[in-house]
Amino acid sequence: MLSKKNAKEDPFAQFEIWFDEALDSDFIEPSAMNIATVNKHGEISSRMVLLKSFNKNGFVFFTNYKSNKAIDLLETKKAALNFWWDKLHRQVRINGGVEKISRNESVEYFNTRARGSQIGALASNQSQVIESFDVLEQQFQALEKNFTNKDISCPDSWGGYRVVPTLFEFWQGRPNRLHDRLRYTKISASNWKIERLSP
Repeated sequence: MLSKKNAKEDPFAQFEIWFDEALDSDFIEPSAMNIATVNKHGEISSRMVLLKSFNKNGFVFFTNYKSNKAIDLLETKKAALNFWWDKLHRQVRINGGVEKISRNESVEYFNTRARGSQIGALASNQSQVIESFDVLEQQFQALEKNFTNKDISCPDSWGGYRVVPTLFEFWQGRPNRLHDRLRYTKISASNWKIERLSP
Protein backbone atom coordinates (compact mmCIF):
# COMPACT_ATOMS: atom_id res chain seq x y z
CA MET A 1 0.00 0.00 0.00
CA LEU A 2 1.21 3.48 -0.89
CA SER A 3 0.32 5.95 1.84
CA LYS A 4 1.47 9.34 3.08
CA LYS A 5 3.01 7.51 6.04
CA ASN A 6 5.27 5.20 4.04
CA ALA A 7 5.98 7.45 1.06
CA LYS A 8 9.05 9.66 0.97
CA GLU A 9 8.52 13.36 1.64
CA ASP A 10 10.72 14.12 -1.36
CA PRO A 11 9.09 12.98 -4.64
CA PHE A 12 12.49 12.56 -6.30
CA ALA A 13 13.44 10.07 -3.58
CA GLN A 14 10.13 8.24 -4.03
CA PHE A 15 10.66 8.15 -7.80
CA GLU A 16 14.17 6.75 -7.36
CA ILE A 17 12.84 3.86 -5.27
CA TRP A 18 10.22 2.96 -7.86
CA PHE A 19 12.62 3.46 -10.78
CA ASP A 20 15.22 1.16 -9.20
CA GLU A 21 12.53 -1.47 -8.69
CA ALA A 22 11.50 -1.11 -12.35
CA LEU A 23 15.14 -1.57 -13.40
CA ASP A 24 15.19 -4.83 -11.43
CA SER A 25 11.95 -6.14 -12.93
CA ASP A 26 13.10 -7.23 -16.42
CA PHE A 27 11.27 -4.57 -18.40
CA ILE A 28 12.46 -4.19 -22.00
CA GLU A 29 12.69 -0.40 -21.59
CA PRO A 30 12.12 0.61 -17.95
CA SER A 31 13.30 4.13 -18.78
CA ALA A 32 10.65 4.60 -21.51
CA MET A 33 8.36 7.52 -20.82
CA ASN A 34 5.60 9.27 -22.67
CA ILE A 35 6.17 12.99 -23.08
CA ALA A 36 3.22 15.22 -23.96
CA THR A 37 3.75 18.74 -25.28
CA VAL A 38 1.45 21.53 -26.36
CA ASN A 39 2.07 24.18 -29.01
CA LYS A 40 1.08 27.84 -29.02
CA HIS A 41 -2.29 26.93 -30.56
CA GLY A 42 -3.14 24.57 -27.70
CA GLU A 43 -2.68 21.44 -29.84
CA ILE A 44 -1.36 18.49 -27.82
CA SER A 45 1.10 15.84 -29.02
CA SER A 46 2.60 12.86 -27.22
CA ARG A 47 5.29 10.31 -27.99
CA MET A 48 7.65 7.89 -26.26
CA VAL A 49 11.22 8.86 -25.44
CA LEU A 50 13.88 7.46 -23.10
CA LEU A 51 14.79 8.98 -19.77
CA LYS A 52 18.57 9.34 -19.77
CA SER A 53 19.18 10.77 -16.31
CA PHE A 54 17.43 12.41 -13.38
CA ASN A 55 18.26 14.16 -10.14
CA LYS A 56 16.68 16.89 -8.02
CA ASN A 57 17.11 19.31 -10.91
CA GLY A 58 14.81 17.31 -13.17
CA PHE A 59 14.44 14.60 -15.81
CA VAL A 60 16.66 14.63 -18.92
CA PHE A 61 15.99 13.33 -22.44
CA PHE A 62 17.56 14.04 -25.83
CA THR A 63 16.17 14.93 -29.24
CA ASN A 64 16.65 16.95 -32.41
CA TYR A 65 16.13 20.65 -31.67
CA LYS A 66 14.19 21.00 -34.94
CA SER A 67 11.72 18.20 -34.16
CA ASN A 68 8.02 18.81 -33.55
CA LYS A 69 8.44 18.31 -29.81
CA ALA A 70 11.30 20.81 -29.73
CA ILE A 71 9.17 23.42 -31.53
CA ASP A 72 6.39 22.87 -28.98
CA LEU A 73 8.86 23.22 -26.11
CA LEU A 74 10.27 26.42 -27.58
CA GLU A 75 6.76 27.89 -27.78
CA THR A 76 5.37 26.89 -24.37
CA LYS A 77 8.28 25.49 -22.29
CA LYS A 78 5.97 22.96 -20.62
CA ALA A 79 5.64 19.18 -20.73
CA ALA A 80 4.02 16.22 -19.01
CA LEU A 81 5.76 12.87 -18.49
CA ASN A 82 4.16 9.50 -17.86
CA PHE A 83 5.93 6.30 -16.79
CA TRP A 84 3.95 3.03 -16.92
CA TRP A 85 5.38 -0.15 -15.36
CA ASP A 86 2.65 -2.74 -15.92
CA LYS A 87 4.34 -5.65 -14.12
CA LEU A 88 4.44 -3.56 -10.96
CA HIS A 89 0.98 -2.02 -11.52
CA ARG A 90 2.56 1.41 -11.18
CA GLN A 91 2.34 4.74 -12.96
CA VAL A 92 4.12 8.03 -12.34
CA ARG A 93 2.92 11.29 -13.86
CA ILE A 94 5.10 14.41 -13.83
CA ASN A 95 4.21 17.95 -14.96
CA GLY A 96 6.68 20.79 -15.20
CA GLY A 97 8.58 23.44 -17.06
CA VAL A 98 11.26 22.57 -19.59
CA GLU A 99 14.74 23.96 -20.21
CA LYS A 100 17.62 23.03 -22.48
CA ILE A 101 20.58 21.44 -20.74
CA SER A 102 24.00 22.98 -21.33
CA ARG A 103 25.83 22.42 -24.59
CA ASN A 104 28.66 20.73 -22.69
CA GLU A 105 26.21 18.24 -21.14
CA SER A 106 24.75 17.43 -24.57
CA VAL A 107 28.18 16.95 -26.15
CA GLU A 108 29.33 14.79 -23.25
CA TYR A 109 26.34 12.49 -23.63
CA PHE A 110 26.55 12.43 -27.46
CA ASN A 111 30.13 11.20 -27.20
CA THR A 112 28.96 8.15 -25.20
CA ARG A 113 26.43 7.07 -27.85
CA ALA A 114 27.00 4.15 -30.20
CA ARG A 115 28.59 5.26 -33.46
CA GLY A 116 25.52 4.22 -35.45
CA SER A 117 23.32 6.39 -33.24
CA GLN A 118 25.68 9.33 -33.73
CA ILE A 119 25.50 8.96 -37.52
CA GLY A 120 21.73 8.51 -37.32
CA ALA A 121 21.42 11.85 -35.53
CA LEU A 122 23.24 13.49 -38.44
CA ALA A 123 21.36 11.63 -41.15
CA SER A 124 17.83 12.31 -39.89
CA ASN A 125 16.03 15.62 -40.11
CA GLN A 126 13.63 14.49 -37.42
CA SER A 127 9.89 14.99 -38.08
CA GLN A 128 10.51 16.21 -41.66
CA VAL A 129 8.76 14.56 -44.61
CA ILE A 130 11.06 12.34 -46.72
CA GLU A 131 10.46 10.70 -50.08
CA SER A 132 11.28 7.17 -48.92
CA PHE A 133 13.28 5.12 -46.42
CA ASP A 134 15.88 4.63 -49.17
CA VAL A 135 16.70 8.35 -49.00
CA LEU A 136 17.40 8.10 -45.29
CA GLU A 137 19.46 4.94 -45.73
CA GLN A 138 21.53 6.56 -48.48
CA GLN A 139 22.23 9.58 -46.27
CA PHE A 140 23.30 7.28 -43.46
CA GLN A 141 25.62 5.27 -45.70
CA ALA A 142 27.19 8.42 -47.19
CA LEU A 143 27.87 9.83 -43.72
CA GLU A 144 29.22 6.49 -42.54
CA LYS A 145 31.69 6.57 -45.42
CA ASN A 146 32.63 10.24 -44.89
CA PHE A 147 33.35 9.66 -41.20
CA THR A 148 35.45 6.51 -41.64
CA ASN A 149 38.22 6.66 -38.99
CA LYS A 150 37.00 10.11 -37.90
CA ASP A 151 35.36 11.33 -34.72
CA ILE A 152 31.76 12.52 -35.06
CA SER A 153 30.93 15.84 -33.43
CA CYS A 154 27.59 16.48 -31.78
CA PRO A 155 25.47 18.50 -34.25
CA ASP A 156 24.21 21.90 -33.14
CA SER A 157 20.67 20.73 -33.91
CA TRP A 158 20.79 17.92 -31.33
CA GLY A 159 20.82 17.96 -27.56
CA GLY A 160 19.05 17.52 -24.28
CA TYR A 161 16.12 18.98 -22.37
CA ARG A 162 15.38 18.88 -18.67
CA VAL A 163 11.81 18.66 -17.38
CA VAL A 164 11.71 20.52 -14.04
CA PRO A 165 8.76 19.11 -12.07
CA THR A 166 6.12 21.15 -10.33
CA LEU A 167 3.83 18.15 -9.80
CA PHE A 168 4.23 14.38 -9.33
CA GLU A 169 1.53 11.75 -9.07
CA PHE A 170 2.35 8.21 -7.94
CA TRP A 171 -0.27 5.57 -8.79
CA GLN A 172 -0.21 2.06 -7.35
CA GLY A 173 -2.78 -0.39 -8.67
CA ARG A 174 -4.83 -2.32 -6.11
CA PRO A 175 -7.79 -4.77 -6.24
CA ASN A 176 -11.37 -3.60 -6.76
CA ARG A 177 -10.15 -0.41 -8.41
CA LEU A 178 -9.23 1.00 -4.98
CA HIS A 179 -5.92 2.25 -6.30
CA ASP A 180 -3.45 4.34 -4.34
CA ARG A 181 -2.82 7.84 -5.70
CA LEU A 182 -0.48 10.32 -4.07
CA ARG A 183 0.01 13.80 -5.53
CA TYR A 184 3.03 15.95 -4.72
CA THR A 185 2.60 19.65 -5.51
CA LYS A 186 5.60 21.96 -5.33
CA ILE A 187 5.21 24.65 -2.67
CA SER A 188 8.75 26.04 -2.63
CA ALA A 189 12.24 25.06 -3.76
CA SER A 190 12.45 22.23 -1.23
CA ASN A 191 8.88 21.74 0.01
CA TRP A 192 6.13 19.60 -1.48
CA LYS A 193 2.49 19.23 -0.46
CA ILE A 194 1.40 15.57 -0.39
CA GLU A 195 -2.28 14.72 -0.92
CA ARG A 196 -4.11 11.45 -1.33
CA LEU A 197 -6.48 11.33 -4.33
CA SER A 198 -9.54 9.20 -4.87
CA PRO A 199 -9.01 6.60 -7.57
